[in-house]
Amino acid sequence: MTAGLTAVDLVWPDWPDLPASIGALATSRDGGVSAAPYDDGKGGGGLNLGLHVNDDPEAVRANRERLQTWLPGRPAWIAQVHGADVVDAATVGPDQPVRTGDASIATAPGVVSAILTADCLPVLFADLDGKVVGAAHAGWRGLAGGVLGATVKAMRAAGAGEITAWMGPAIGRDAFEVGPDVVDAFVAAIGDAARVSFRDYPGRPGKYLADMFALARLMLARDGVERVHGGGLCTASAPERFYSYRRDGVTGRQASLIWIK
Repeated sequence: MTAGLTAVDLVWPDWPDLPASIGALATSRDGGVSAAPYDDGKGGGGLNLGLHVNDDPEAVRANRERLQTWLPGRPAWIAQVHGADVVDAATVGPDQPVRTGDASIATAPGVVSAILTADCLPVLFADLDGKVVGAAHAGWRGLAGGVLGATVKAMRAAGAGEITAWMGPAIGRDAFEVGPDVVDAFVAAIGDAARVSFRDYPGRPGKYLADMFALARLMLARDGVERVHGGGLCTASAPERFYSYRRDGVTGRQASLIWIK
């Protein structure tokens, strides 16, 4: 593997029921070449993978090449818009028109579903038979709008049986400040059960702390996905490990990726 990007730099999902025929990983801000404010937070180069955040494009390309050594194929980078559209990862590539969506699925070996985040929730999916995988980008709008359910539906239409999911690094329950509009959006989506995922923000009337991981579990349970893992990595509280838009404003993007071997 490339010396600049080691296994220690990457996030390996704690995902006990992931089929052996499936590969998955997430990146951090470590192991790249990007300069501040896209660096690694420790004085070295950062592994920013987003071309849309005003980083040096050559640095981003170099970072993507470092990541490539860990993957069986080119990641299906899609234009994310905080919606709920799901695309076929096999139709995404440098010779194809840019695909807009917030999730992708794959059914063939070597096709890599990928999403970029910097506080939003990345969710990776696999069916237990190892035949279909997916990756979803769930900001609060996309999460309330049903992007996880749309991904599950697309996977089932592609032949998936029972599905397992892993929630990657995202802004945690003690850092995600929201207003009543966010509470209302989730109550509208899944009913009053959503309210337990919000706490009053001490000293800030009318503001709440949202638990995106808990909300995702509720949304997934509604769609019949009970095997859900991860949810323990907060981007905002780990400045030397992860990029965080809420924390830093101008910052890089990390990726979550999954494929059939």
